[in-house]
Amino acid sequence: QLQLVESGGGLVQPGGSLRLSCAASGFTLDYYAFGWFRQAPGKEREGVSCISRSGGSTNYADSVKGRFTISRDNAKNTVYLQMESLKPEDTAVYYCAARDGMLRTRLSDFDYWGQGTQVTVTA
Repeated sequence: QLQLVESGGGLVQPGGSLRLSCAASGFTLDYYAFGWFRQAPGKEREGVSCISRSGGSTNYADSVKGRFTISRDNAKNTVYLQMESLKPEDTAVYYCAARDGMLRTRLSDFDYWGQGTQVTVTA
């Protein structure tokens, strides 16, 4: 059974850093593109970053470009989101998602979702 489990969220001050992890089980990462999405209270879920099956192509929302880095380690069946220079507006539940195929960026393109991890940025 395909499963995604996020971890690494927490409470951090503005300007701080966090690294989110998405551990996959039940399938081999090699054939899947991944994405990180987030949902703040009262807002719709939005795309943050996506990465291709090989890791050679990535995509970032304008709001996180230059601050967030997505990566993957297929040998460890894990996808990461390194978040730097965090801002209060980054506060949200962050979700990992996977799709069997090429890199895509829309929520509806992804078939498998984790349960989310909370990131709170506050002084």
